[in-house]
Amino acid sequence: MGKAVDRTFRSLRGLEKTASTSRVLNLSALLARNTDNPDHQKSPIFVASSLSGAVIVRHRLRQQERDSFDRHRFSATKLIIPFTRSDLSLGGRTIFVAERGWLDVLDELRGEAPDLARDIGVLEAIDELPSLDPFLLREHMKRRGFEISPSYFEISAPDLTRMQRFVGSEITKLIELAYRDVTGGMESNTTRLVEALLSAKTDARLEPLRLTLRLEPENYKEGIFAWKGFLYYKWVLNSLWPDLKEVFAELGKVRVIGQMDRQTAMELEATKGRLRTKLERQVKTVMGHLNVYDETFAQLTGEGNAIAFRDFLLKSPDLFLSLGEGCGLISHIVTYWRYQFARGKPLYAGAVQLVDILQDFEASLGTIDDLAEAT
Repeated sequence: MGKAVDRTFRSLRGLEKTASTSRVLNLSALLARNTDNPDHQKSPIFVASSLSGAVIVRHRLRQQERDSFDRHRFSATKLIIPFTRSDLSLGGRTIFVAERGWLDVLDELRGEAPDLARDIGVLEAIDELPSLDPFLLREHMKRRGFEISPSYFEISAPDLTRMQRFVGSEITKLIELAYRDVTGGMESNTTRLVEALLSAKTDARLEPLRLTLRLEPENYKEGIFAWKGFLYYKWVLNSLWPDLKEVFAELGKVRVIGQMDRQTAMELEATKGRLRTKLERQVKTVMGHLNVYDETFAQLTGEGNAIAFRDFLLKSPDLFLSLGEGCGLISHIVTYWRYQFARGKPLYAGAVQLVDILQDFEASLGTIDDLAEAT
């Protein structure tokens, strides 16, 4: 409990200039990036300043770590408090949310800061999520009633760069519609408009888009955020499809090395079958959400029905949250599978290891009944 040094820091050192990924939220980098942003300090994610430079990680538990929890689980939220924010490799203290005794350790790490219950609530809310991507995290925190500065939910710079080309191709028709009466048309630079749309700040260049969508100023930020969220998840899934197809194919090809009794072999095949069914249903659910978005967006660009698209953006928090959770689950499975079974390497594992991995995936996807209700 409250480990003195965590080797995780060696792998996190490369994140010192990156705010976050879907698995890591680097509050230290965000703090450095927002030194001149008063809202960042006014509406922090944690009350205790001692936590303001923490690194939060969605961590897959090792076998010995699972014994620290009262319920069986495969992953957890790790809170890392660095000894120095300028060099993560020097180590720090860590705790897992919900491990036995974690509240006492958190209280100690916070020092004399007030409102312990609020910081506990934030960490428990984070622990409920399958992913730390900015859109899912922001919407979930809002629904839980936490007022947190938007600066905590920025898209990381590498993701932003990769996403811009995809978004440009997605919204070309809308840009043509919105800027047809504007001097200079699309400002002769779609890339600049995409950058403005994906920026965390309100940009005057997007005013024609606001007017086209008929969004009042008070609803503008919420509407644009929801729109960016759907574009973000479309991009994420578009990037994941090739790897997801490989996971489906490799599930039937992975070989077990070493001894394995008949009962274990039967359970392994049964687990593969259940996992395939659940994953297919999860993909179907996510695609259903995106189809609703695509149909409404097509009404806007093809029929000029701005009201339908505006109403969709402002009334879709449940759909948005479900889409984010589904993307997070699919991303977790794809990225961890590829981490365990690198492309081009022999596709084999020990029986215990393989069962462990597949049970983790199956548990994260919930029950068949849960997925059936979501479709």
